[in-house]
This record gives sequence, C-alpha cells and structure tokens, in this order.
Amino acid sequence: MSIITTWVIDFFVAMGLVVGGSLCGGLATILTHSRPPLTTMLDLAEQLKIWALVTTLGGTMDTLRVLEVSLFGMNLGPLMRQATYLFAALLGCQAGYLLIRFLAGSDIL
Repeated sequence: MSIITTWVIDFFVAMGLVVGGSLCGGLATILTHSRPPLTTMLDLAEQLKIWALVTTLGGTMDTLRVLEVSLFGMNLGPLMRQATYLFAALLGCQAGYLLIRFLAGSDIL
C-alpha cells in the first residue's frame, strides 16, 4: 500500500471512530433518557480522540517498535513515515471532533 493511501485510510478511520462512537453514544442516551444526547456526544467526541488515534495506528506497540528500531538503528525513513501516519490520524481525530461539535451546534473554534 502506498504512503498516500495509508494517510487517507488513517485519516478516515480515526475520523470515523470519533464520529461513529459519538453518534452511537448519543443514540444510547436517547434510548435510556439518562443525559441530553448532544452533551453526551460532545463529551464522547473529546474522550474518544485518543482511543481513535491508538486504534488507527494499530496499537501503540507496533508504532513504538518502529520508532525504537528507527532511532537506535539511525534509519530515519521509517521514523518519518510513522510520524506522518501519526499526523494523519491526529488530523482525522480532530476533524471528527469538529464535525460532532458542528452537528451539535456548538461553537467550532
């Protein structure tokens, strides 16, 4: 798989995890009448960002292993590639969070 393909996949997987988890959590509060759904969606969107990042990268151990081998082996190519994957996933998490804030009618900035 090419690097650009992996960037796009990482971005949308991270975004989908945040958006999907928040929407499903909002649906759960509608069914249980426990909290206002929009409040729950906003809270979940913020809390799910780190989990979406870890899930998108396939677990932290693989990423840490590549970082370790790259740093101590003085091979910076894989290190930079992992950094770009991490950045794409971070952007996806933030985009999902901002989308939920927009859908909830909250101030985006």
